[in-house]
Amino acid sequence: MTSDSYDIIIIGAGAAGLMCALTAGYRGRKVLVIDHANKPGKKILMSGGGRCNFTNLNSTPANFLSDNPHYCISALKRYTAQHFLDLVERHGIEHEEKAAGQLFCKDSSKEILNMLLTECDWAGAEVRLNTSIRTISRIDNGYRLETSSGTLSCDSLVVACGGLSIPTMGATGFGYDIARQFGLTVLPTRAGLVPFTLHPELKQQLAPLAGVSCPVDVHCNTEHFREPMLVTHRGLSGPAMLQISSFWHPGDSLSINMLPATNIEQDLYQLRKSRPQSTVAQYLMQHLPKRFAQALNDIHGWAGPLQGYKNSDIEQAAHALGQWPIKPAGTEGYRTAEVTLGGVDTRQLSSKTMAVLDRPDLYFIGEVVDVTGHLGGHNFQWAWASGVAAGSNA
Repeated sequence: MTSDSYDIIIIGAGAAGLMCALTAGYRGRKVLVIDHANKPGKKILMSGGGRCNFTNLNSTPANFLSDNPHYCISALKRYTAQHFLDLVERHGIEHEEKAAGQLFCKDSSKEILNMLLTECDWAGAEVRLNTSIRTISRIDNGYRLETSSGTLSCDSLVVACGGLSIPTMGATGFGYDIARQFGLTVLPTRAGLVPFTLHPELKQQLAPLAGVSCPVDVHCNTEHFREPMLVTHRGLSGPAMLQISSFWHPGDSLSINMLPATNIEQDLYQLRKSRPQSTVAQYLMQHLPKRFAQALNDIHGWAGPLQGYKNSDIEQAAHALGQWPIKPAGTEGYRTAEVTLGGVDTRQLSSKTMAVLDRPDLYFIGEVVDVTGHLGGHNFQWAWASGVAAGSNA
């Protein structure tokens, strides 16, 4: 084997690629990871507000979207969140659980990236940056890559170069191009875990609330999430909106329960009876940030004391608060999306090894395939699990 010849070349020095590299390296494979970026793991570094939500202890296949929903089960069962947590703890990385099951570094995302790079070093896996690929071709016993750092060859090729989300981090559709070059189907892609934009009128009405957050229950297309919603200068964000965005399609409406912890109609009837001079605005201020309460009141035009409200008026107010219909103008797109929905159709891949079924020396892992997790560490868990599956077999 020449110095430019490897057992495995992995395209992409992100979470899945590095995990695959260290796994294969420990098996004694000669591994090279190449990336066109100047630094490895850029999305790892920016994730979780710079503290990397590196896994979710409650991650199950139900936390993933795919056109082939059973595909992710095997890899996730064989490499669990606990396995990755054990690795983190062996490296002495302090972590904390924020929301249920969501694990973050106490200090910095850099610790996760440094851990992966250290493991690659220990396993003898080489990481080469600033290396762009010009062509990939099939040869008798593997693949030849013409790159900006010369000609490389390998027995097995692993594509781990992510999706289209956050192009400023260097994201491109290159992984999909490779899949198509070798005859694979790529399912339509779109931005996931992404904030919504609003039509001008509602955007203007909510503009004074930029930076205000409150817990909601948002519904769309039979799915719902009960998490905080954040108003921004551009529209709606926060965990609730990011989660539901993966199930939203252009033209769909969202139904938002602004007071998910209360029975609004019952509360208003009771308030009219016990304190008839109370207003809807006063009721809202008991449950929502003051500015949010006032804005909702103004949008819906509720005025006067509750004693002047008929039963039908109270029902209408309760419905407006419990099922506030909003039709987003769109999303912020790949620019701020955390993930890419769609990608390489997993029906063409082995769920055990991540290899192409009729081309067992070609693998696709991580975000480039049609497996997308919910918010909260699940996408990293897919990166780790799919990386280990490929690294154990390539």
